[in-house]
Amino acid sequence: MKTALKRSTIYLDPEIHKALKVKSAVSSKTISELVNEAIRLSLEEDYEDLLAFEERKNEPNLDFELVLKELKESGNL
Repeated sequence: MKTALKRSTIYLDPEIHKALKVKSAVSSKTISELVNEAIRLSLEEDYEDLLAFEERKNEPNLDFELVLKELKESGNL
């Protein structure tokens, strides 16, 4: 069973709204479906980023100044 949808008001840039209307017509999806899909994808990316951070949390930090110095000394900068 699908959960009940929540209504929300968002304000879109006119050009983005125009593009959404066109994409909606071409894809046979509602603007709400397109916006939900885009938000879901964005949240999935955030979740994947958090997992990656968690996996790498024990890696040593690099000193930015040291990295720049090494690049300069090696002729890459």
